Amino acid sequence: MSTVTTTSWRAFLSLVRIEFRLNVREPTGLVVGLGAPVLLIVIFGSIPTFQTAQGALGGLSPLDLYGPILMVFTLSMLALNSLPLRLATYRELGFLRRLAVTPVQPSRLLLAQLTVHATVAVAAIALILGIGATAYHLRLPGSAPGLIITLVLTAAALFPLGLLIASSAPTAKAAGAIGNILFFALAFCSGLWWPLPLMPALLRTVVEKTPTGAAVQALNDTIAGNFPSLAPLAVLAAYALVFATLAIRTFRWE
Repeated sequence: MSTVTTTSWRAFLSLVRIEFRLNVREPTGLVVGLGAPVLLIVIFGSIPTFQTAQGALGGLSPLDLYGPILMVFTLSMLALNSLPLRLATYRELGFLRRLAVTPVQPSRLLLAQLTVHATVAVAAIALILGIGATAYHLRLPGSAPGLIITLVLTAAALFPLGLLIASSAPTAKAAGAIGNILFFALAFCSGLWWPLPLMPALLRTVVEKTPTGAAVQALNDTIAGNFPSLAPLAVLAAYALVFATLAIRTFRWE
C-alpha cells in the first residue's frame, strides 16, 4: 500500500511540474496574477500621502487599507481569470476527455492546477507584505492565525467559483469573458476603487456579504491586530461550501 501511495504521490508531483512548465510557456494569467498586485503595491507605496496615517481611517494609512485589498485582488485574479481560462482551454481542445482514458485521474489535473495557482498566490501575497513593509511602511497583520485562516477561506470560496466558470462556459473565450466580469464586480466589492471604510453604511453592509468584501473585512481586523470577527469568516465559509458543492456537481470533463 505504501508503494502505491508513494507512486501516486510522485505522479501527482510530476503533473504539478508539468502544469508549472505549461503555465510558464503561456504565462499571461500567472504573470498578471503575480506581477499586477506587486506592481500596484509599488505604485501605491510610492505616493507620499498613501504612507501617512489618517484619523478618518482609524490611524491607518491608505496603503494599510490597500494591503488586504491587494491580497484579495491576487486570489480573485488567479481564481476568476487564470484558472477557468486554463481549464476551459483544456476541455475545448479535448485534453480532459483524452485524459479520462489514461491511468491519470482527471481530478488530479484539477488538484494540480489548484496547487499551481495557490503557490503563485502565496508568492504574490508574500511579496506584497514583504515589499510593502520593508519599503513603504505597510502595517503587517497583527494576527498571523487570523491572516492564514482568512486567506484559506477566501481561496476556498473563490477557486470553486473559478471551476464553476470553467464548467459553465462553452468555450475558453467565454470563460475569459465571464471571469473578467465577475472579477471586476468582486474587485469593486473588495474596495479596490472605493475602500470599505469610506463607503456609505448601506453599501458597505451589502459588499461585506460578498466573498471579497467579507475577506477584506476580516483582513482589516488582522491589520488592526485582532483575530477576525465571526461574521466575515462565516460568510466566506458559506460561499466556500456552496461553490464547492456546485463545482463538484457540475464540472464537465468534455
